[in-house]
Amino acid sequence: MPRNTTGRVCNLLHTRRACSVSGGNTGHVLGKVPRLRSGRLRAHGCAGVLGGFTFIELLATIVFLGIIMPVAMQSVGLCTRLGGQSRKQIEAASLARTKLTELTCTGDWQSGEKSGDFGEDWPGYRWDATVSSWTDSDVSQLELKVTWTAQGRERSVTLTTLVYEEDS
Repeated sequence: MPRNTTGRVCNLLHTRRACSVSGGNTGHVLGKVPRLRSGRLRAHGCAGVLGGFTFIELLATIVFLGIIMPVAMQSVGLCTRLGGQSRKQIEAASLARTKLTELTCTGDWQSGEKSGDFGEDWPGYRWDATVSSWTDSDVSQLELKVTWTAQGRERSVTLTTLVYEEDS
């Protein structure tokens, strides 16, 4: 890159092409940037050097944004919806684990209720428990299913454990 008389690199905004556009009538040679007596750079009047964007560039940017924004907004909507579904599924799994623990600790799985809801704290979630036999006659399989409705479809989480039947 050309250097001026003080050894500094010539101003990056100043190029030979820019000066030739204005006809080269700037009164200086590439590499020698005109200075005022104070040593500051003088405005040299090259055409297009400090200009803004052209109308076509702005129009192309607006069209590009018009194409990209709907796709980006769909992606944001999809991520939000999937985040809500994940939250519901995690809540259901936690409720199922809590209810399964409650049923096994209290022994209600043998004689208590086998279905219900989670009250006002967790509206929309329901649970159903089923007991089935296992290969060993002393062991049973306890399955707890938590269901809820999301986007018009019924969703569910199922947890299963083995329990020993207590002799009365």
